[in-house]
Amino acid sequence: MEHYSVAKLKKFLKENGLAFVIIFIGWEIIEDVLFPVLFVFLGNTVHPAFYAGAPASILLCFHWLAIPILWGLWVKISKNRK
Repeated sequence: MEHYSVAKLKKFLKENGLAFVIIFIGWEIIEDVLFPVLFVFLGNTVHPAFYAGAPASILLCFHWLAIPILWGLWVKISKNRK
């Protein structure tokens, strides 16, 4: 349980805070703005069944999947640059 200590969290945020915040806020924008707009566009142009995706994309939360994947990609990319 030492991974969940306050000291460990402070160290993580001190080292990676800005990158983590940018990834988290970026995903929020994608999930809460771009996905519903995409589903409405698809409902207008492809098939009206896509309209159901607009509220579903807001109600379904994929932070538990997307943030760790994006964070892992960022760590891998940032280590390659050093």
